[in-house]
Parts: sequence; C-alpha cells; structure tokens
Amino acid sequence: MKYLYLYLNIGSVLIPFLFSFHPKLQFYKKWRSLFIAIFIMMAFFISWDVVFTHNGIWSFNDAYITGVKILNLPIEEWLFFICIPYACIFTYYSLLYFFPKFSFSERTTNIIYVSLLSVLIISLWYFYDRWYTLINFCYGILLMGFVYNYQRDLFRTFFPVFLVILIPFFIVNGILTGSGIEDQVVWYDNTENLGVRIFTIPMEDIIYALGMLLTVLVLTMYFEKKKKVQ
Repeated sequence: MKYLYLYLNIGSVLIPFLFSFHPKLQFYKKWRSLFIAIFIMMAFFISWDVVFTHNGIWSFNDAYITGVKILNLPIEEWLFFICIPYACIFTYYSLLYFFPKFSFSERTTNIIYVSLLSVLIISLWYFYDRWYTLINFCYGILLMGFVYNYQRDLFRTFFPVFLVILIPFFIVNGILTGSGIEDQVVWYDNTENLGVRIFTIPMEDIIYALGMLLTVLVLTMYFEKKKKVQ
C-alpha cells in the first residue's frame, strides 16, 4: 500500500480531532498550548531523527510512503510528530475528564518510576555503545528525573494513561515495523539498539514514545497554566 504511513497518521488523529469540539471536552481550547508544545518537542526529535536517518540507524521504505521529503525525512514522519502526540494528549485529557479518579497511588507510582529508571540505567551500563539506546534512554532518564522532582504528581495520572495509550501504540507501531504487512515501513539497524523486540517493535520505541508524549504533556500544561495567569 503506497500511502500506508500517511493513512496511519490520518487514522490516528481523525477521531481525536473530530471529538476535540465535543461540548464537554472542548479540547480545541488547548490547541495553542498543545501546538506550541508539539513544535518545541519537534525541534529536538526531528533533529535527532534527521541525524539517525542520515547515519542509517533507521530508514524508511519507499514502498509505503508518498516520496515527499523534507530534510531527507518523509513528510509522513513529520506528520507523525504532530498526529500521534495530538491523539495521545487528547486521550490523556479525555480519560481524566470522564474518569477523574483514573490514577495510581503514590506508592505504585514511585515503584513504577524507580523500576523504570533502574531498567534504563542498567541497560545503559551494558549497552552505552548503541546510539538509539544511548540517546533514547538518556533523554528518558533526564526527563523523568525532572518531572519527578518538579511535578511528581503528574506521574500518578500519566503512567496509567500511558498504559492505555500503549494499546493503539502497539497496533500503529507494530504495522510500521512490519506486523501484518509484507515488509517494514520503518527499518532499524539492530546493531544500534538492544535487539529486543516486542512483537516487531524495538523495545526502545516504548521509551521513545514515553519521552515524546511526556515532553508534550509537560509543556502543554505549562503553557495552559501560563495562559490562566495572564
């Protein structure tokens, strides 16, 4: 399917976009804060993406993309960093609106945080020479450390929502990495990651998603808070 990556982007964001105008949710009122947050996140993640693509740490299958590229990245990859965070942050606010008690206890949150941090640090101890693992896990450690020290309560809602988000994540990312299709949309050099796959998905992709979404959420909340003060 020539435009598979494009269709996955559109399919991911379509329903969240339409329901952004729901009279109870009114998610569109957060657009300004959300899109500023997304563009700030993209400044880092796109730069990272360009360098990794240039060095063959990952690449894209021309059979599944339109062929339009900016900085050697498919236009679909640019849209990925807009559509996926939009859909996921919409999911975060929607779940908390309809289920305001959807959160973990402080004890559970601390256990998850410490366990996750320990896994990342131990992995880096042994696999620091693999670029995807190194950059991805370092960013995740620094970001989670920052949030834990300055917005610790955010993890009580972010962690359970992220577990819910992992369901569509495994579907979309699974297809991108070859599940259910003849070839991969996104190809990875396994010498630059742990080589551990969940179905067809490199384990690093989960931390990549966590870092991307947590960055956008923290920044969105910051700009929303700043807007209210004004």
